[in-house]
Amino acid sequence: MYSREIDGQVLTLSASGWTYNFTFVLYDYETESLWYHLEGDDSLTCISGKWADRKLPELGAVVTRWREWKARYPETKFVSY
Repeated sequence: MYSREIDGQVLTLSASGWTYNFTFVLYDYETESLWYHLEGDDSLTCISGKWADRKLPELGAVVTRWREWKARYPETKFVSY
């Protein structure tokens, strides 16, 4: 999971439709820059576009059970299909 903020702008990331080494290449709707996780790096790197060579840092993540999460963060909402 990566930050979506760069220079105070929040990016909307989505799959570009391309893959490289079986990994999705992402793009941001705002500038259509392409983003990829380079091997050995802890960030998402812009490989083409306005943010070329800039990085979005990796965010911490927690593995937990839903009931534990809900007890700790009771205001959490989720999407159900």
